[in-house]
Amino acid sequence: MQAEPKKSLVGEEYEVEVGPVAHGGHCIARTAEGQVLFVRHALPGERVVARVTEGEEGARFLRADAVRVLEASKDRIEAPCPYAGPGRCGGCDWQHAKPGAQRRLKGEVVEEQLRRLAGLTPEEAGWDGTVMPAEGDKLPAGEVPAWRTRVQYGVDAEGRAGLRRHRSHEVEPIDHCMIAAPGVSELGIEKRDWTGMASVDAIAATGSQDRQVILTPQPGARLPIVELDKPVSVMRVGEKDGGVHRVHGRPFVRERADGRTYRVGSGGFWQVHPKSADTLVTAVMQGLLPRKGEMALDLYCGVGLFAGALADRLGEQGAVLGIESGKRAVEDARHNLAGFDRVRIEHGKVESVLPRTGITEVDLIVLDPPRAGAGRKTVEHLSSLGARRIAYVACDPAALARDLAYFRDGGYRVRTLRAFDLFPMTHHVECVAILEPAEKGR
Repeated sequence: MQAEPKKSLVGEEYEVEVGPVAHGGHCIARTAEGQVLFVRHALPGERVVARVTEGEEGARFLRADAVRVLEASKDRIEAPCPYAGPGRCGGCDWQHAKPGAQRRLKGEVVEEQLRRLAGLTPEEAGWDGTVMPAEGDKLPAGEVPAWRTRVQYGVDAEGRAGLRRHRSHEVEPIDHCMIAAPGVSELGIEKRDWTGMASVDAIAATGSQDRQVILTPQPGARLPIVELDKPVSVMRVGEKDGGVHRVHGRPFVRERADGRTYRVGSGGFWQVHPKSADTLVTAVMQGLLPRKGEMALDLYCGVGLFAGALADRLGEQGAVLGIESGKRAVEDARHNLAGFDRVRIEHGKVESVLPRTGITEVDLIVLDPPRAGAGRKTVEHLSSLGARRIAYVACDPAALARDLAYFRDGGYRVRTLRAFDLFPMTHHVECVAILEPAEKGR
């Protein structure tokens, strides 16, 4: 006999006490029957009416939005953005929280992930528990830092640009994104008709006036003539190959960090907050303390940000090997670091390329892996190379904690950990962990 389909609970409402924050931009609550709710638009300690947005009877958890606040937290403010709130734009998670409270919540998430997945207390990780704002971002409640230098706009059926709703492909049309950097806002993308486009990516470089849009057309659609409020280069995503191709203007933007200029092509990866690259380079270099003549690895190296910073400090006798899987990023990294004789950039996945290099020992390692982390096998290999210091740059605290546990198994301990709020109003947080061989002690 076929089992009866489980009843959807979408639209059901529950009055709940909101518990602690959880990884992912929501808080945990329970129904009277004990079912777990992941509630967005709520804050710990509040009493709210939560409306289910995803889930069915018997599910391990339900997703919900706080649609009415019965007892508010002292950390709650009126969301400054008119597009924030249940069922609206999904770009921000914490518009309804004071800036200091947002950073506190992020710190609680990092602490919880470290304890649960790595068995580390903040003290054992050499972390004071704070999440530091980027320079210039410490604003009063109700003011929003305009930091996002890369914005992907969706396009609705009427050709209006907007941002996607939470866990949805539906587009929320907007007139202005409050967290978009001035260089993005000044393009005027929200005022144009984008009929036939699936998405429009806008990039405003930091340290140069370069502006770029990347158009992804609907199948069979023709590209519009792009006339925006500021000079801009235009790229398109190919329908057949998915590659990014030049339409007009430069196929790259020039970014600046640590006193160097970096070419970033085809919408390639670069830190989104204008202060991110310098903030992270400073944290990594202060943690590693590179010495002249040392050998270093820069893994998942992108266009060569950390490799360039290392090469500057290691001198003519030092050497850096970067590994990156993106073909265009490798081309950019080789271009960006062409002035260094002893920097080599290899193309491929870290777990494939590193064993083939034949390297058996290094002095320093930087790794900035994607959101999923480096994983046990790669961490085991890195732990065998005898580096005196390792800098792990992480955009996901869960992946960081898992990998720190693997490093501990490989004989490394966390010397220091620092957390930075480089994605204000969202749940994302950037961490830099510095590791050293466990037998060294503090």
